[in-house]
Amino acid sequence: MAFPLMGLLGLLIAFASCLLSLGCLGAGRLLGRRSPERGETLAWGGRVAVVVGAIGLTFCCAILVWCFFAGDVSIEYVVRNRSDATGELGWLFHLAGLWAGRQGSLLFWAWLIAVFNLVVVLRTRRDARPLDDVALLVAQVVLTAFVGVLLFSEGNMPFTALDPRYVGADGQLTGAAALWGMNALLEHWAMAIHPPTLFVGYAGLTVPFAYAIAALVVNDDSPRWVVRCTPYAVFSWLLLGIGIGLGAVWAYVVLGWGGYWGWDPVENASLLPWLVGVALIHSFTVYRQRGAFKRWSVMCACLTFAFVILGTFITRSGLVQSVHAFEGDPVSLVLFLALIVASLLAGAVGLIARRGSFGAAVAGGDDIESMASKEAAYYVNNLVMVVFAVLLAYLTVSSALPAFLPFGGQAISAGTYNAVARPLGIAYCALIAVCPLLGWHRTDRAAFWRRARVPGICAIVLFAVLMAYFATYLLPSYDAIVAAGGSGAEGLLEQGPGWYYNGLAVVGFAVASLLLFNAGFMAVKVIARAKGAWRTRFPALGGAVCHLGMAVVLVGLIGSSMYVTEKVTYLPLDADTGTAAEPLVIQDFELVYVGGSLEELENGSDILNEATFDVYRDGAYVGSVSPAVQMVKATMQTKQIASVISFPLEDLFVVYRGASSDGALSMDVRVNPLISLVWVGFGLIVAGGLVALLARRSARREADGGDGEARTTGCVAPIVDACVPGAAAPVDAPTVPAPDAPAASDAPDEPAGDGGAR
Repeated sequence: MAFPLMGLLGLLIAFASCLLSLGCLGAGRLLGRRSPERGETLAWGGRVAVVVGAIGLTFCCAILVWCFFAGDVSIEYVVRNRSDATGELGWLFHLAGLWAGRQGSLLFWAWLIAVFNLVVVLRTRRDARPLDDVALLVAQVVLTAFVGVLLFSEGNMPFTALDPRYVGADGQLTGAAALWGMNALLEHWAMAIHPPTLFVGYAGLTVPFAYAIAALVVNDDSPRWVVRCTPYAVFSWLLLGIGIGLGAVWAYVVLGWGGYWGWDPVENASLLPWLVGVALIHSFTVYRQRGAFKRWSVMCACLTFAFVILGTFITRSGLVQSVHAFEGDPVSLVLFLALIVASLLAGAVGLIARRGSFGAAVAGGDDIESMASKEAAYYVNNLVMVVFAVLLAYLTVSSALPAFLPFGGQAISAGTYNAVARPLGIAYCALIAVCPLLGWHRTDRAAFWRRARVPGICAIVLFAVLMAYFATYLLPSYDAIVAAGGSGAEGLLEQGPGWYYNGLAVVGFAVASLLLFNAGFMAVKVIARAKGAWRTRFPALGGAVCHLGMAVVLVGLIGSSMYVTEKVTYLPLDADTGTAAEPLVIQDFELVYVGGSLEELENGSDILNEATFDVYRDGAYVGSVSPAVQMVKATMQTKQIASVISFPLEDLFVVYRGASSDGALSMDVRVNPLISLVWVGFGLIVAGGLVALLARRSARREADGGDGEARTTGCVAPIVDACVPGAAAPVDAPTVPAPDAPAASDAPDEPAGDGGAR
């Protein structure tokens, strides 16, 4: 019973620290108006409480990790989520037990929020301002809600002691508990890493929300709050994207259906904050560089956080059915729904209350003089992302909505999501392809064509190559699938007539070609203009690489999601010889059955049933595949282990589902065109984000136009700064200093009439 009690003690300490921090920070804010010294003292006490809370939650996580590695069975959560995997990755699956279940993942998420709050405390310890204290207060409110659910909700308590009846006299598990353990589908390296990267992204996006609300509370519409939270926003968005990508890898190689994105509600839940995060980072860029998009930036921060909580609501409420969701919990339903409503109301009400100050910093700052301008491109960019996220969220929860609403009570098919996402995605990529060619306020036509000429010519050449591939490979594959009939043809035809379906692919290739070379030339310009000042140019270079990655991903998505050839069949075997009379043929591939094997794995609880095939292409041997079915003996749960041969332009994806009663092999074989480009593009996006994020900031201050605004060319700029050709900030727009180098001319946190001078 020692570990359950120790865990409960850690939660109690964390919760008490949260309450203490709220009291101190709140009182410091109120009393600081009359007595600044007393306010600072109380705020300091609140910051100490933040540190203590983070330590308490670290202690709680450490207890669970110790139990997983030591094999301690005193905690029920550990027993239900333990892994018996061995080998090189066995330690990773033991560690993954911490976030494998509902209770542990909620604890892990709360710990990450506490860690981010601790980082805010440490980063602002030498220059703490009311803005930072109020942001901590808001973030601690969120943390208090999480810890409160862990502590006071029986279904979410991670330290419930295991019922003694499940432990025998020899200390071994008995009865149903002996069969408990981690789902075999989760024992894969990508799935072990996928949840924590998502949770880091989710937790980190609390910080921009907290600073947005803090800016409203202290009535500070200067870019300081944006500068403070931009690194957290970019880092969280990047980790969220990595988590989504790792989930796609896991789905591709483990679930055995040949795809990597199925529009499952939980998949959508992770995509929602990532989409709005794109709009948030774009808004921050304009806020910093132009002093515009103030109201929109605040609301975007609130929307992003709301979508983070909506994802949790989808995962844990039980209202939406998903193969990835946790068991429904009424407490989570109430808590997370309340957080969603509260976060949106806080932003909306705050903006109404501060409508006089949170306007355009300069005359016409939020006005669009011309639709052919960067301002218009940013507006449309944000609009597309937010509208897509709202539409996706509505479709995701539609099955839980009343029947009188559109799509109410209906489960939306993957084809419906594709019909919405494909044209929107292509339109968005077209927008970011054109954005670097535009100018602020309005675009000079001659300058536009001068910038577009060389990238445009290169794009035409690439487009011609892609069209040759489309005409000789993709279009014949589409025609063959439609001609063959069956479910494959029905799935294609429900996406629209052939002219529309294939025309969309052609337009997508054209947009990808233009985006690729515009981003590529942007990267070249950044490098050429660096002249040794690499650290100040890294953010823009990272943005260009990210945009280049998006172009590569777009090409890969068109091929691997729209033109997949699939063959689902039974391969008869001769009962006497154990051989197949004919090879399995798909396109120009032949799979010749070599043999099968049945073996017990090292952990002693799993059996691996494997089938081996030699693969020939146009008569030439290209390798072998060994798809398998892994089965847990105690529960009879199975997991398909796909086998893939990758070629430069396609993957041969082979799944073996076991043998039928008459001995025939159940096979699912696919040819996935251009899927390697999805992974390459994903890697480029991650690399570009890392370059932008890890760029060293040089705190160079200089006056700009005599207005007293300070400039730094080295502040951590978001990846979308690549939209500004060749620089992290336009020459005609002032920026703000890095967080650790405040300018003397920056506005104080407190407005006139509210305890300070603005």
